[in-house]
Amino acid sequence: MKDLKTGFSDRITAQQEAKKALLAKFKPKAAAPDPEFELLAEKRAAEKEALRQQHELAKAELRREKAEKEAARLAAELAAQEEIDAEKRADRKARKQLTKEEQKAKRDARYAARKARR
Repeated sequence: MKDLKTGFSDRITAQQEAKKALLAKFKPKAAAPDPEFELLAEKRAAEKEALRQQHELAKAELRREKAEKEAARLAAELAAQEEIDAEKRADRKARKQLTKEEQKAKRDARYAARKARR
């Protein structure tokens, strides 16, 4: 059995040791490094890279679609412009043809008038 007669100094030292043990609970403990920390970091980096590549592919697809739409729009504008130009050329040819016919008619009229005077 224990000796029940404890002196003042024994009680004080016991109290100090208990206080130290209590304070020791609150002190930060040395952190043990996670053995899989680097593996997790590599895994996260790989996931981030895969996500970045996925975003790049999506952006590239959007740019490609936009370029296709722009090319289609330009082709439609070009076709419309060519149609307008062809119509203008046809009108010009028709006017020239009328002008040639009118000139020929005037020439024939002068010739006929000259013949009539003789």
